[in-house]
Amino acid sequence: MKPRFPLSVKILLWFFLNLILLVLVGFVLLRGQFRFGLDMLVSGPGGEKLQGLANVISAELGERPREEWNAILKRFGDGYGVQLVLARPDETIVAGELAELPRAVLDRLRERPSPNMSQQLNGSQRDNVRGPGGEPERFNERPRHEGFDPDNVRPRDLERLDPSRLGPPGQIPPRMDRQFNNPPPQPRPRFMVRTTNPVKYWAGIPLPQNGPQRPQPRLTLLAVSDSLRGGGLLFDFTPWLIAAAAVLVISVLFWLPLVRGITCAISQTTRATEEIAEGRFGVLVNDKRSDELGVLAAAVNRMAARLSGFVSGQKRFLGDTAHELCAPIARMQIALGILEERAEEKHQSYVDDVREELQHISHLVNELLSFSKAGLRQQPTALQSVALVEIARRVAEREGRSGAVIEVSVDENLRAQAEPELLARALANLVRNSIRYAGESGPVRIVAGSEYGKTFLTVSDNGPGVPEEALQRIFDPFYRVEESRSRDTGGVGLGLAIVKTCVEACGGTVSARNREPNGLEVRILLQAS
Repeated sequence: MKPRFPLSVKILLWFFLNLILLVLVGFVLLRGQFRFGLDMLVSGPGGEKLQGLANVISAELGERPREEWNAILKRFGDGYGVQLVLARPDETIVAGELAELPRAVLDRLRERPSPNMSQQLNGSQRDNVRGPGGEPERFNERPRHEGFDPDNVRPRDLERLDPSRLGPPGQIPPRMDRQFNNPPPQPRPRFMVRTTNPVKYWAGIPLPQNGPQRPQPRLTLLAVSDSLRGGGLLFDFTPWLIAAAAVLVISVLFWLPLVRGITCAISQTTRATEEIAEGRFGVLVNDKRSDELGVLAAAVNRMAARLSGFVSGQKRFLGDTAHELCAPIARMQIALGILEERAEEKHQSYVDDVREELQHISHLVNELLSFSKAGLRQQPTALQSVALVEIARRVAEREGRSGAVIEVSVDENLRAQAEPELLARALANLVRNSIRYAGESGPVRIVAGSEYGKTFLTVSDNGPGVPEEALQRIFDPFYRVEESRSRDTGGVGLGLAIVKTCVEACGGTVSARNREPNGLEVRILLQAS
């Protein structure tokens, strides 16, 4: 059986697939436009944790002799689940347990910072750059003197300027000399590299300078991990997961009313069409929507009304026709009785044939009357609590007079909500149908019970059963499994249609299934009482 997926699930799946596609396309475009890479993970706020670790390690290394640096790096690395290495740009490993560095990492260590790097640094990276005296260096700071603003020079300001503060002519002032002749070295940026064979992630963080003398060359702390997460030190998935969950929840809450409205309207229309297919035309669909679903609901309501009129008219026509036929049939029966008394012996066989045909016509008219009356009930049937054992025994006694074996297995206390006469007529038609088709194959059984708050009543036999493709149609009016309509193979196809009409008038349902290895079982399901 082909699996079925609710429409709401399909809509949400398509929405999220579209969202994922948009995110991927946006990421590819941004990466191509702005050259995004792994460095992005350590260049912003995500790298502050690494920089904080580098600051702590730098402070501790400055207080310990060189012989203890390996132990310090190992202690910090074990705490975070990574391997820490201290390296120089000249491919020298100062401290750590690695013997050599991959070429990709060495290339990044030797990179020179771009001239405008000071403009791209965040606050913590600027504070890590110190001047010769140990004070924080100021980048792109224009020289200023007391009483002189180079950004807003006026003639009277030049008159107040003390020439002695500028030094001898042709000599750059001391602060300007330090700015231009001995500019501070540009700090190296943080970086992240992925290597293969085996796959490892390398994060590089320049160590800050804590003393007044800047060592040469500068050192870089390398954090090495087998995964991108690196114990939460290299990349923390938690904020991304929280953001993804928030987007998911907000998207579902945003789309849920629309999806729910569509699926509820479709479900209501589906249930209505199923009711119409079963012959219950009184169902109505909410057609207040102003979209295509509202138009569909209005069309279904119009269809139900038209079908109800057609079916009711058909049944009324059948009932009126059958009723009109009753009078001539009665007159024919009276005339036939007179003719039978006056006919000669040699003509009696013809009279018997006419009587048999007349009885068949009378039976057909009675079936039509029963079917039309059961289907033309304008008011809901008044249901009451019915003892099923009484109805089952009464039907078995009446239908068993022909010599058929009918077994009744019904609990004395079992009751159901039904109209007694309609339920008895339905049960009698089922028993009569079983006797007609399978009376010689074994007993006909009437069994009743309860399950899931419902009461069921079944009539089963050991006959040939019904082809599987005909099980859904045997309750249709005038439908017969055999193409012939002779009296030898049954009636005119109204018996089971009357059963369905009577059971539905009692608020129940009827269904049929083939038994194993042979036989047919018809099941009536009613409300328990």
